[in-house]
Amino acid sequence: MTYEQIITDLQNKIYHPVYFLSGEEPYYIDKITDYVEKNVLSESERSFNQIIFYGKDTDIATVINTAKRFPMMSNQQVVILKEAQNIKQIENLIYYVENPLKSTILIINYKYKKLDKRTKLHKAIRDHGVYFESPKLYEDKIPNWINQYLKDRNYEMEPGIGMILTDFLGSDLSRIVNELEKLIIVLPGNENKITADLVERNIGISKEFNNFELHKALSRKNILKANRIVNYFCKNPKDNPLTLTLSSLYYFFSKVLAYHFTVDKSRGNLAYVLKINPFFIQDYQLAAKKYSPHKIAGIISLLRKYDLKSKGVGNITMSDCELLRELIYKILH
Repeated sequence: MTYEQIITDLQNKIYHPVYFLSGEEPYYIDKITDYVEKNVLSESERSFNQIIFYGKDTDIATVINTAKRFPMMSNQQVVILKEAQNIKQIENLIYYVENPLKSTILIINYKYKKLDKRTKLHKAIRDHGVYFESPKLYEDKIPNWINQYLKDRNYEMEPGIGMILTDFLGSDLSRIVNELEKLIIVLPGNENKITADLVERNIGISKEFNNFELHKALSRKNILKANRIVNYFCKNPKDNPLTLTLSSLYYFFSKVLAYHFTVDKSRGNLAYVLKINPFFIQDYQLAAKKYSPHKIAGIISLLRKYDLKSKGVGNITMSDCELLRELIYKILH
């Protein structure tokens, strides 16, 4: 079942005896668990009928025995096992899953892992309950995810903000949502658009000096702007770590290389192939004019080389700032 299907069922009070929530992205696992924890039982029912375990502090036999109990003065009992990836002998859960108690709703949080689909436990969960797998979202998917999250709440953002937020926050959805909620709270009452100014004031991401703007400067071979951004990064290293900048540059130039070898260069096809918003296609077009495939291959090789240097391989004396200055110079000249 998908996250949306599970939440819709829960809202309609359609409950299953077992929910096994797994996968590398914890955001949806936490959302489902929080909904069950706060909404299935009334406040008075929770005292006797809602039990939460943690994988490090319990064993599977205790969880099973608790799940087999009948509720007190309630139609349901909720049993939640958090951090189930840390519990021993999870496979023994099958002895309960094959014959679960209808009045118990058992939630298993199996974060950062997936259950082997060849096991008997996986089959039993599919037959008698709900198996949910939450895959990790790659960074190229995050800007669209941010846009959709805001759209679902009747908000929007200026073009490019999603890329800037992704560049700064990474792919941790929980962290991204926390920052988006902060921005929504500080929006003036009659506005629904998140702007670059709002992001800069409240999250601390400069609208002029960030990896996204560095891409634009390099795509235009704007030496002055590129060096200004490098200077800003050198003065603010904690907010602009070299490893993040190298990763961001690799992402950009690998897509410029893909642009060169895409036969159908129509706007729609490029957006689909490069997995980018059509709004940003111009940056890749400009970069492709400035950098030949041979040059880009050299840049990607440089990025790998400087990534190793940033980790101390073949480098003893140069700081991250010096490495970045030298790298940008070699890219531009």
